[in-house]
Amino acid sequence: MGEMRIRIDESLLTKLENLARAHKRTLEEEVNERLSASVADTPAESLYDAAVRIAAMTPQGVVQTDSVEILRELRDR
Repeated sequence: MGEMRIRIDESLLTKLENLARAHKRTLEEEVNERLSASVADTPAESLYDAAVRIAAMTPQGVVQTDSVEILRELRDR
C-alpha cells in the first residue's frame, strides 16, 4: 500500500476524526473509505476524451484561433 502525507485544515481534520469515531473506524480507515468512494464513480478520462468533450462545448460555426498563434502573440509581447 502506498503512503501519502498531506496537510489539511484543522476543521477538516476534526470533522474526519468525528466521522471516524461515529463509524467506529480509525482516522486512516475513514479517509481511505471516503477517498475510495469519491473516485469509484469517476472513470479516468483520457486526454483525448477530455479534448473531444471540451471541443464539443464550442458552438457550431465558431472559428477557433490556432493555439500556436496565441502562443506567438504572448511570446512577442
